[in-house]
Amino acid sequence: MDKIIEYMLEEDEGFGDITSNAVVEENKEVNAYIISKDEGILAGIDVIRSVLEEYGVKIIFWLKDGSEISKGDLIISMKGDARTILLLERTVLNLSMRMSGVATAAHYYANLVKDYDVKIAGTRKTSPAIAKFDKYALKVGGADTHRFSLDDMVLIKDNHIAVCDSPLDALLKAKENTSFSKKIEIEVETLEDAIKCVENKADIVMLDNMSGVEVKEVIEELEKLNIRQNSLIEVSGGITEDNILDYVEYGVDIISIGALTHSSRSLNFSLRIESS
Repeated sequence: MDKIIEYMLEEDEGFGDITSNAVVEENKEVNAYIISKDEGILAGIDVIRSVLEEYGVKIIFWLKDGSEISKGDLIISMKGDARTILLLERTVLNLSMRMSGVATAAHYYANLVKDYDVKIAGTRKTSPAIAKFDKYALKVGGADTHRFSLDDMVLIKDNHIAVCDSPLDALLKAKENTSFSKKIEIEVETLEDAIKCVENKADIVMLDNMSGVEVKEVIEELEKLNIRQNSLIEVSGGITEDNILDYVEYGVDIISIGALTHSSRSLNFSLRIESS
């Protein structure tokens, strides 16, 4: 994460902040603050802390990750070199605004199902290079992170199945070739494949892009066969705030939503330097 932030700062600075160097005198100490111009859930405080402290900026945090914030809330007060604060401004704001947006989306969906025994999870549909920031924000917002990377667990998707004989064939190969320490999840698109994979005790069976009616049919059939307890059931694809409670009522265990990271709206924060 340090390397990613370093690259972000290098990318923003280019060959030097010619504006600040032209109009701001060297070694001028100023007071500054970050305020919220939005409502939501705050995330990214530890990231901001590491960046500012690394560059010698003194900081006071008025809120912590997971705090509910409103328009006008004071998030951070700081004191330091004016050129340095201006150099860090955009990177600090961009990261904290995006992370807070992801946390806010995660919190919203987690709150929709808070009365049910079901997990809201993210996916790997994150922005390139900042997946770890997105995943942390999901956790702050109350969602499960799902996989951080490809080595976390086995997740057999349609393209893996395409080079195997069938979903069951892929599952059996995974069971044979994977350590006991790793969970195995498989994505299925039909009732028949769901039954076969649950019968063979995949840890998690993902019902991908199934309608509510299809999901209900799968779970009812698994219960009828007395194998529902063999696997966790995850649903993904086409799930929105308008239909999420339908899936919960069917008795699924996990609802993964890619939009939490690929389509969440960044919150709006502003950094202001006090006039001298």
